[in-house]
Amino acid sequence: MKTTVEIAQPILEGAKKLARQEGVTLRLIVEEGLRSVLAARQSRKQFRLKDAGFKGRGLQDGIKEGRWTELRDAIYEGRGA
Repeated sequence: MKTTVEIAQPILEGAKKLARQEGVTLRLIVEEGLRSVLAARQSRKQFRLKDAGFKGRGLQDGIKEGRWTELRDAIYEGRGA
């Protein structure tokens, strides 16, 4: 199948040079590269964030959500930070 693809000049030059050195066609180099990328992407597992939630009653009395300074002060209270 034929198609047209725009490739950055340095990449194309490198691929042509590699094809000449190995005595193969540019098509073979491009196909090999595409196969490699496709295989790597298909074998990559999708990232799944571990549920780090906990059961509780939320913030302590006197701590307002979104106020980092109050939360930090409560965490380090009596610890000298």
